[in-house]
Amino acid sequence: MLALEGLRPPFTDPDWIYEKQYDGYRCLAALDQGQVRLRSKAGRTCTSWFPEVARALMDLSGGPHILDGEVCVLDEEGVSHLDWLQERARKRRLHPVSPGVTFAVFDILVHEGRSVMHLPLTTRKKRLQELLSSSDDPTLLFVSDVPASTDLKAQVEGVIAKHLDSPYRPGVRSEAWVKIGRRS
Repeated sequence: MLALEGLRPPFTDPDWIYEKQYDGYRCLAALDQGQVRLRSKAGRTCTSWFPEVARALMDLSGGPHILDGEVCVLDEEGVSHLDWLQERARKRRLHPVSPGVTFAVFDILVHEGRSVMHLPLTTRKKRLQELLSSSDDPTLLFVSDVPASTDLKAQVEGVIAKHLDSPYRPGVRSEAWVKIGRRS
């Protein structure tokens, strides 16, 4: 599912959540019984590019699961840096001086072998949070909503506004997800 570019009213609309936007590579992760496959937004297999993400996902319970998220490199304050990730990705592997990556996971499409894309976002987020809570690996980050007081200029690249009842519609640019960019 893809977000539209646009503006929404202030972060106080109770029918929407607002998630921090991470600047990285969009990735789907398929995992089942210790096997993990990562695919880029363009459909390329990228599991070997980010072995620490694959290792962290192997430890999650149950399956099969399919997760949607953003692979990114975070600084000490949790701000993502696309240029750092691009430098790492150019090498197509982890090497001794590579920055570590984080998989910022914001949705679940398949849970315990069943599609959950038709379920409301709130239900999917709850299932995702429960699944990720079984891991204490800092490589995996559950993307929760940001408070209304978030300062977009100081804190984040932007936010993605998501309607609470929205189903997940693969490949669709939907009005249920709206990208709100930071204003300089």
